[in-house]
Amino acid sequence: MYVYIARQPVFDRQKRLFAYEVLFRSSMVNIFPEEIDSDEATHTVLAHVLFNIGLDTITGPHRALINFTENHLLKKTPLQLPQKRCIVEILESILPSPKVFAACTELKEQGYTLALDDFDFNAQSEQLVPLVNIVKVDLQAVDRERLAEDMARMKCYPDVAWLAEKIENYQEFQLALSLGFDYFQGYFLDKPEVLKNKTIDTSKIVLLNLLAEACLPEVDLRKIERLVAPDVSLSYKLFRYLNSAYYSLVSKVTSVRYALAYLGESGVRQFISLAATSEISAGKPSELMRLSMVRARLCQLVGALRKEQIDESQLFLLGLFSLLDAMLDMPMAELTAKLPLTDELKNALNTRTGPLAPYLQAITTYERGEFHECANYLQQLGISPETMIDAYFRALNWADKFEDNFL
Repeated sequence: MYVYIARQPVFDRQKRLFAYEVLFRSSMVNIFPEEIDSDEATHTVLAHVLFNIGLDTITGPHRALINFTENHLLKKTPLQLPQKRCIVEILESILPSPKVFAACTELKEQGYTLALDDFDFNAQSEQLVPLVNIVKVDLQAVDRERLAEDMARMKCYPDVAWLAEKIENYQEFQLALSLGFDYFQGYFLDKPEVLKNKTIDTSKIVLLNLLAEACLPEVDLRKIERLVAPDVSLSYKLFRYLNSAYYSLVSKVTSVRYALAYLGESGVRQFISLAATSEISAGKPSELMRLSMVRARLCQLVGALRKEQIDESQLFLLGLFSLLDAMLDMPMAELTAKLPLTDELKNALNTRTGPLAPYLQAITTYERGEFHECANYLQQLGISPETMIDAYFRALNWADKFEDNFL
């Protein structure tokens, strides 16, 4: 039996990961079936968080925003969750009442953080604002012309943090930032900031050259050694990577040349790709690199589910490089032009076209909980949608195992 869950990240003003909103899903093809009401959806999410999957697997060390209906709120269901790890999100359908006020007050006294969902600045919903810690505003649903005025009026609640959701591009993020929002949620988080015509600093040009070497049809280990050995950070990452429990070496490796030879061509490609990308992403939210690692491994696992053989190193690079433009604040086409990538890989990264594109599309739609679209892309690859959830959690576990070596 398969269980389904989705999560969407929430970032702070510095674009550091603050929390994940945990979203109900019932299958790969249905987002929210009509026969499932909100109470049952909340119950199912709680079951996954507490028993079926586990909070650590779903959100790692980060906090979880979980939606609660009025029925669950009055039944004190949120008290089942650890108050330091979970944020109780009050649905917009809940109307103010003495019972609701009492339930919210008790949760706050117990140490829970409360969030009000889809606030639209109406007087009735505003009665709940003093009782919560976070207020969510759907940027696509509110009146943009009045938003600055509405946010200015909300300064009378100095203890409340404001979360802008459904932000779809960098310009909307800048708008929300300028209006004083504290947290941000939306598709722009996949690519936090993409700026055109920005130069790359010298150190990152060296890293791009290293990536270019790893992408060549034949890897020159001596040249890789000359690039890695003088770089203390890369050498340190190499030793940690090879001396990790994953390789179970009898003796420790202390030579860059021996380490590269031991890894072999395929291992060197993977290490260089991970290490150089992690260095390139320095200064960006750590979740950006971790998401790249998850995508890289998930692309490999999805490829392994196909009957037809495909180059797994190409799939690994596809997932890993899918956020390279966000890491370097440059258009993807400019970056891929600097790397000796195959045309198939460039097309998938630049324009989401070609034979490799369905892999990346399947993964990104799955991340956003768009399971119907994900199933369509998997169907193009001849892969059963039901196998995706297992592959996803295997990719998460793999990234957890290696992220200490690179982040």
